[in-house]
Amino acid sequence: MIDGDMQAFGLTLDKFLEHAAKWRPRAQVVTARDGTPDRIGYADLKIRAGRVSVVLAGLGVRPADRVATLAWNSQDHVAVWYAVMGMGAVCHTLNPRLTASQLTDMIVQSQARVLVASADLAPLARQVLDGVGAAGRLLVIDGEAKEGEALEPMIAAARGDAPWGAFDETAPCGLCFTSGTTGAPKGVTYTHRSSYLHTLRILQADVMAFTGADAILAVVPMFHANAWGLPFAAPAVGAKLVLPGRHTDGASLARLIAAEGVTVAVGVPTVWLGLVEHVEATGERLPSLRRIIVGGAPMAPALMERIQDGLGVRVQTSWGMTELSPSGVVAPLCDPADAALAGRPAVGVDLLLTDADGAALPQQREVEGHLRVRGAAVIERYFGQEAPAVDEDGWFPTGDLARIDADGALMITGRAKDLIKSGGEWINPAEIEAVVGALPQVSLAAVIGRIDPKWGERPILLVEVKDGVDVSDEALLAPLRGKVASWWIPDAVLRLPRMPLAATGKIDKIQLRSQFGGG
Repeated sequence: MIDGDMQAFGLTLDKFLEHAAKWRPRAQVVTARDGTPDRIGYADLKIRAGRVSVVLAGLGVRPADRVATLAWNSQDHVAVWYAVMGMGAVCHTLNPRLTASQLTDMIVQSQARVLVASADLAPLARQVLDGVGAAGRLLVIDGEAKEGEALEPMIAAARGDAPWGAFDETAPCGLCFTSGTTGAPKGVTYTHRSSYLHTLRILQADVMAFTGADAILAVVPMFHANAWGLPFAAPAVGAKLVLPGRHTDGASLARLIAAEGVTVAVGVPTVWLGLVEHVEATGERLPSLRRIIVGGAPMAPALMERIQDGLGVRVQTSWGMTELSPSGVVAPLCDPADAALAGRPAVGVDLLLTDADGAALPQQREVEGHLRVRGAAVIERYFGQEAPAVDEDGWFPTGDLARIDADGALMITGRAKDLIKSGGEWINPAEIEAVVGALPQVSLAAVIGRIDPKWGERPILLVEVKDGVDVSDEALLAPLRGKVASWWIPDAVLRLPRMPLAATGKIDKIQLRSQFGGG
C-alpha cells in the first residue's frame, strides 16, 4: 500500500463563483439596460445567489429538482443559475424563440415546478405553465412583474442559508433541449463534473484563452447550451462579464463594447454582421475589442474578412453542439484565421471519422467522414431515455460530415441529415413539410436551406400543387404560424411543375439543393 493521499475536492460549479468572490470580489458582472447598466461585483453576486437559493428552498426545491428559466442574458439570470446549481438542483434553460407548445412539452418532460422568467417574457412563461396543467410558480426577474411574482422582494426577505456543494460532483446541474433536430426535442443533462472540466478546457491558451484582464461580452444566449460556458469561465478567472440583455443589434452592442472596454466578444456570425455594418455606417471605433469568437453556424470567408478588417479584431472560429456542453473545437490564436476551419480539439475531447455505418475510417486525415466525438463533457445518454446515445466504444455520432487536415484541424463539410442551421439555431424541415403537405391544395412539399449572407442558411418551401389549383404563398405559409417558431417560416415559396423524385420514390433533396440552394 502506498502511503499518502490527496484531498477530496468535488468538481462542482459553485466553486467558480466562490473563488471569484474571494479572490476577485470587485470584478464586475454588467448588464445593459435602457438607462444606466446594472453592476454587481462577484462577492455581492455570490451573496445574492445564496439568497435566491434560500427562496427556492422555501418553495420546496430540493436537490435534483428542476428549476426552469426563460430569460435573457443578465446578472439576475446568472444569480439564478448559481442559486439553482449551487444547492444541487438542475437549471433547465428554455429558448424563448420557440413556441409556447414546444416549451410546454419540454417542461412536461423536465417536471419543473418553478419557472423564472425575464419580465418581458413572463406572458410567454404563463402560457407555458398554463399548458402544463399543473401547479407551478412563476418568478419574474429583470423588470416589473405583471405576470407571476417578483423575485426581488423575495430575495430581500430571504433569511438563513441554503448549503452549497453538498452533493457529489457527478450530480446533474443543467438541462438543455436540442430543439427541433429530430422532430421531438431531446434533453441533454449536464453534470457538475462535466461542466467543470469543460470550463477548464475552454480556458486553455489554445482554446478561448480568457484571463482576469479580459472583459467578456456574452452575446451567445444563456438559453443556448450554457452560453458556451461563459458564466462559468468568467468568474473562474475573475474576468469582467458583460451581458447585453435582449438587445443585440449592432448599435446597442457597439455602445456596450465601448462603454465597458470589452476585449473579447462571443456569439454567432449574424450578430457580428450587424456590428460591423453599424461601424461601417457610423465610422465608430472600438479600440478595446481584440477578439471575436464565433460558432453556431458556418461563417462565410467574406464575412470573416469584413469583420477582421472593419473592426480590427482577430476572429476565432469554433464548432460544437448542445451534446458537447457545447464546445468541441476552437481555432487557436496561433493558427491562421480561416473561416473554413472550425478549429482543433484540445485535451479532453477526441474526434473520430467513420463511414455511414459507424466503422472507423482507416485513414483519419484528408478524407471526409461522419464525425463522432467522445470526452468528459460529451453526452452519454439523453434525458429520460434508457438507450445510450453513444456506440459501444463511447463515441457520440454528431450527424455532421467533416474532414481533418494533416495538422489536426477540423473542417465541417456538411450534415448527414437535412436539418437547416439558421443564425446558429436548427430548423427541422420535416415539421414544416408535415403541415404544408397536409393542405388539400398540395401534392408534395419540401423544405431546403438556401445560402443566406446574414443567417448562414434560410429555409425555402418548394411545392407541387394539385393540377388546376391556384393557391397563394400566404395560404401555404399561414398554417405554420403558431405551429412552428416564427423564424422557422420559409423566406420564399417556389412552385414546381413536378417534384423531383429519387430512385426510392422519395423527394430528391440533393437535386433540390443543387438547383435552388444557392451552393
